[in-house]
Amino acid sequence: MATTRTMTLLCSTCGGPHQHRLMTPQEQARAKQQLGLRAVYDLWLCENVVDAESGRRCRTLRRWGRTNPFPSPVKLLPPE
Repeated sequence: MATTRTMTLLCSTCGGPHQHRLMTPQEQARAKQQLGLRAVYDLWLCENVVDAESGRRCRTLRRWGRTNPFPSPVKLLPPE
C-alpha cells in the first residue's frame, strides 16, 4: 500500500485549499525542536507559494483532520 505524500487541504493562513505535504525527516526534527513535541509524524506542511518573485512558501503546519491544531497558526521555521 503506497503512502500519500501530498494532499490538497485547507490552510488556516492562506485561507483556501492548497497543496500540503508530509515533512522530511530533517523538517520533522526541526518541528519537534521548535514546538517541543515528541511526535510530529501527523503534521502537514503548506506548499502554497506566497511570493512569486522569491518562491517563498507558506509553511503553515496542520494536522490531516484539523486545520487549526494550535491556538494560532504555526509556521515551520526555514532551515538556517
